[in-house]
Amino acid sequence: MSYLSEIESPADLKRLAPAELPRLCAEIRDVLIRAVTEKGGHFGSNLGVVELTVALHYVFRSPDDKIVFDVSHQCYTHKLLTGRKAKFLDPVRWHDYTGYSSPAESEHDHFLVGHTSTAVGLALGLAKARTVRGLSHHVIALVGDGALSGGPAFEGLNNAGEADCPLIIVVNDNDMSIAENHGGIYRNLKELRDTRGTTANNIFRACGLDYLYVHDGHDTDALIAAFRTAGEKAKPVVVHVRTRKGNGCAAAERAPEEWHHISAKSVVRPPMAERYDGITKTLLLERAKRDEKLVVICPAVPLNVGADCEFRRLLGGRYIDVGIAEGHALTFAAGLAKGGARPVVLDYGTFLQRAYDQLMFDVAVNGNPVVILDFASNGGISSNDAAHVNMYDLAMMATVPDLLGLAPATKADYTNMLTWALTLASCPSSSGYRSMSVIMRQAPFLTIRTGVLSPLLKKGIQSRFWEWGISMTWPAACRLLWLSGTVLRRRSSTLVFSRRSIQPVSTGWWGRIVLSSLWKTASSVSVRK
Repeated sequence: MSYLSEIESPADLKRLAPAELPRLCAEIRDVLIRAVTEKGGHFGSNLGVVELTVALHYVFRSPDDKIVFDVSHQCYTHKLLTGRKAKFLDPVRWHDYTGYSSPAESEHDHFLVGHTSTAVGLALGLAKARTVRGLSHHVIALVGDGALSGGPAFEGLNNAGEADCPLIIVVNDNDMSIAENHGGIYRNLKELRDTRGTTANNIFRACGLDYLYVHDGHDTDALIAAFRTAGEKAKPVVVHVRTRKGNGCAAAERAPEEWHHISAKSVVRPPMAERYDGITKTLLLERAKRDEKLVVICPAVPLNVGADCEFRRLLGGRYIDVGIAEGHALTFAAGLAKGGARPVVLDYGTFLQRAYDQLMFDVAVNGNPVVILDFASNGGISSNDAAHVNMYDLAMMATVPDLLGLAPATKADYTNMLTWALTLASCPSSSGYRSMSVIMRQAPFLTIRTGVLSPLLKKGIQSRFWEWGISMTWPAACRLLWLSGTVLRRRSSTLVFSRRSIQPVSTGWWGRIVLSSLWKTASSVSVRK
C-alpha cells in the first residue's frame, strides 16, 4: 500500500496513525530523490525537512493554521502534502508549479517567498493580525539556521521577544547554510546542540522567547510532541530542531554544499574554466598573488560565483563570508576600501537589491573603491519564480551617483573589464556576469571605451534599440530589426546598439548626446533579455 497516493490534502494525512508516518516519510523521500535528480532543484535542504514538514501538517490545521516557509526552497514536502503531487510524480508537469511557495498555486501558501530571513517577521505580522481580529488559529514560521545570519531574521526575533501574541518559530538547524555557516550566533547554536538545549547560554531565551529543543529532527514522534507543546504556549516560542541536510541520500550527506542544489540530468554544463564563475576564480586568485590587499567578500552564496572550496582554501583569511547579510557586505566592503584594502564583493543581482542604501551611501556617495561582481543578472538565477527573476539591477545601478555599469558580452570583455576595475584606486566599483558595474569618480572616462556605443546593425535613425551586454547576439540583433517594424507598425529604419556600459545620465557631453539622440529619434527601446 502506498500512503502518499492516498493523500491529497493535510486532512488526509491526519487519518494516519503516528506509527505509519515513518513509512510515509520514506515514500516522500524516494519521490523527491527521483524527481529532483531527474529535473533539478533544491536537493539537500528538502531531504532534511521531510519528517519536520509531515509533523507540522499532522499537528496543525493548514490552511487555517498558517505555516510560513523562510526562503521556501525547502517546501517540496509541503507541496506534496497540499495537492501538488503532480509536480513530482509527472515529469511533464514539473514546471506547472514553482520550487517556492506561491499563493497563486495554493491556499496553503501565504506569501510568494524566495529571499531569505523574512519568515519570522512575516509570521509575527500574521500572528498580531490574528490577535487584533480576535481569532485563535496558530501561526508557524519555519526558518533555517543559515537564515539566522540575515538582518531581517535578527530583527524579527528581537521584535517577537516582546510580542503579546502566540507565535511558533521552528528553527531547522542542520549546521549549514548553502556552504558552512559563518558568524558568532553559530557558536551558540552548536552549544545548544551539544547540550541538547540545556545550556544557560541561549540566544533565543535572551531575546525573551520560550524555547524547546528536539535533538532528532527525523523522529516524527518527538517532533509531534514538541509541536503540540508549542501550540499550547500563550507567547512566542522557538522549537529548535536538529536535522541533517541531505538526510537519506549518502552522497548528499557527505557533500551537502555540492548537493544543495543540483541541475537536471538533461543539462550539460560546460567545464568551470569556460564559465564566468571559473574565469572569476582564476582572475581573482591570480590577482591575489600580486596584490596582498585584495579581499573577497561573499554573503553566503558561493555557488556559481567562483568561490568554491578550493578558492576559499587558497585565499584563506582574505575570503570573508559575512553570512546572508548583503547590506553589511557592502558596508563592510566600504570600510575595507577606506582603510586601504581592495574589496571585491561576489553576489547575485537579485539579492543585491537588499543593499541599495549601502550601495548608494556607504559605497558611492563616499567614493569608496569597491568592486561588485553581479552574477545572474539580466534574467536571474531561475526563470520559474518571481523572486529570482532579477530584472532590476540595471534600474538600480542607473540611479546610483557615479556608478558605471559594465556588461561583458565575451570572455575577453569580462577579463578586460574586471582587470581594469581592480586598478581603480579612488573610486568604488562593481563588476559582474552580465552586468558589471564600476563606480567612476576620478578614473579616466575612456580607458575601456566607457559610454561608447557599438553599432551591431545600422539601417538609419528612425528607431533605436539598446541592448545590455551578453544578452545581445547577432541573431538577437536581427530579430530586433524585424521586431522594429512590428512594434512601430510601419516600415522603419533601425539602429541597434550593443552597450557594454551604463551610468546615470549626466549634464556633461555624454548626457547631451544621449538626450539629443532620444529627442530626435521616433522611438527608443532598452532591451534586457
